[in-house]
Amino acid sequence: MTTTPDTDMLMTETLAERHRLIELAEQFGDDDWSAPSLCDGWRIREVVAHLTMPYRLRPLGYLVGMLRHGFKFDRFAQQDALGATSELSDAELLKLWQSHADSRWQPPGGGPAGALSHELIHGLDVTVALGLPNAPAERLALMLRAADDRNFTYFGVDLTGVRLEADDADATVGHGSVIRLPVHLLVLVVTGRRRLDDVREAA
Repeated sequence: MTTTPDTDMLMTETLAERHRLIELAEQFGDDDWSAPSLCDGWRIREVVAHLTMPYRLRPLGYLVGMLRHGFKFDRFAQQDALGATSELSDAELLKLWQSHADSRWQPPGGGPAGALSHELIHGLDVTVALGLPNAPAERLALMLRAADDRNFTYFGVDLTGVRLEADDADATVGHGSVIRLPVHLLVLVVTGRRRLDDVREAA
């Protein structure tokens, strides 16, 4: 993946995805909020809490949290999400999310591509778990085209010798023997949410 999409396009799609997810969340019942997500150890409410993390923490609070957790973001994010859901009701989390629907926040060092990835990956944690419509295939493909293959090493997935190609959008990841999958399954594989062997059987 060598072509970087226009930054305005990335932000436009980020906001569109956030609005789409919020509209889905507005219909959630208690069972939906309590359901397990694809993110290990998190219910749907913890995923939403994580998506509101940028709006709840000021830069100093973020820095302090990272210091307390040895600059291990996953540990910090886990504690923050659990803390937020213990302090805020589902309705309060939703209201906070709604009030920042048009925020142009970008993750530190991640830029607009990171912002889109944040919404889409965690969006799949919710929609796949609840059997709801996933993000449009082209939006997911845009995220993959905006990233470098090395970005996915963060998730610890070994794709040595494998080239994943979306069969419903223009996106590829890796190099080697070609495996074609729907783009949402491709994203789940490269982010460690699903094993490649499992999705190949299901596809």
